[in-house]
Amino acid sequence: MKKIAPSILSADGSRLAEEIRAVEAAGADWIHVDVMDGHFVPNLTLGPSMVAAIRKVTTLPLDVHLMIEAPEGFIPEFARAGSDWITVHVEAAHHLHRTVGQIREAGCRAGVSLNPATPLVQVEEILPDLDLLLVMSVNPGFGGQRFIDGALPRIRRAKEMIAAAAPRVLLEVDGGVTVDNIGAIAQAGADVLVAGAAIFGSPDYARTIAAMKTRAA
Repeated sequence: MKKIAPSILSADGSRLAEEIRAVEAAGADWIHVDVMDGHFVPNLTLGPSMVAAIRKVTTLPLDVHLMIEAPEGFIPEFARAGSDWITVHVEAAHHLHRTVGQIREAGCRAGVSLNPATPLVQVEEILPDLDLLLVMSVNPGFGGQRFIDGALPRIRRAKEMIAAAAPRVLLEVDGGVTVDNIGAIAQAGADVLVAGAAIFGSPDYARTIAAMKTRAA
């Protein structure tokens, strides 16, 4: 079954605990947490202390996406804060195999992400060591962006790579996912679909998540 992971980047920060409880009650499967450092991407968000606070208000898996330089220095803190999944960028981790091992040693599931212009071949060698591959369908840094044209064939190729090398690895897609395009994205091979503005910008979270699950099935 496809999983829906609301991205709290698009939630109302002044009511974050309430927003997280609302999407959990509405049928979300995971909570996607974007961590940005202002260097790897042109935005600043939150740190381990906020992840720890989020952990207290939900039982859903926390899918923590580290869009930061030198992520290896922060993995232990994010793991202790309550992350279930930690994803780092292939473009930001200098020793990716070591970093993936560090995530596993910290007790979390390990993911690797690629920006839209990064060739998929860069994760070919690491795929068997992963639990999740995250394909960005927008340039990371800000919520509410439009799905990049041409991402669908890239998602299909990523799914083919996973099927050939490590079928147990989940394929996650993040960026511009909406009720209108989620069916095509899921059909291309996505297992986990991250949606921010499409959920938190809707008047009825439960109806939106239900529609997404129906179209992604």
